Parts: sequence; structure tokens; C-alpha cells
Amino acid sequence: MEPIPLPSHIHYELLLQLLERQTMLAVGHNSPQQEQVQELIVTLRKALSQQKHLEESCERAKLAIDYRWALNHVTANPENSDQVPKSKI
Repeated sequence: MEPIPLPSHIHYELLLQLLERQTMLAVGHNSPQQEQVQELIVTLRKALSQQKHLEESCERAKLAIDYRWALNHVTANPENSDQVPKSKI
């Protein structure tokens, strides 16, 4: 079975830091938007927690996880693994 693709935890951390450090300051205190940003932060924390529960479940079931950093995941081609693209030389 192929590894299960999941977002890397850093994606959650980046979003949470952005919302907590910049967005929250930009919307101002006691505004309806501040409450919405706070709800978004709580939702992201719950999503990360749920993902961790899924990861634990996969671990118990001996299912591999592939943490993804982007949507454009490139699988390695073993036949060409020693070749370097000319633009990188």
C-alpha cells in the first residue's frame, strides 16, 4: 500500500503563527473580526489535533505516512535517480 499523504505539521504552525502574530493585531481589539480570527485559530488547532489522532491510528495499523510540503509531489524515478537536471549543474 502507498504511504498516506498528509500535510506536514509545519503548515499548521505557519498558519497559526501568521494568525496569532499578524492577523490578530491587524483586526484590532473587540472587533467582530477578532472573534472570527480566534475561531479560525481554534479550528486550526483542532485540525492539527485530529491529524495527530489519524497519524496514531495509521501507526497502530502499520500504515506509512508521507508528509507533504506541497501539492506537486514528485516521486523518485529509480532509473534516473543519479541524474541531475542540467539547470542545476
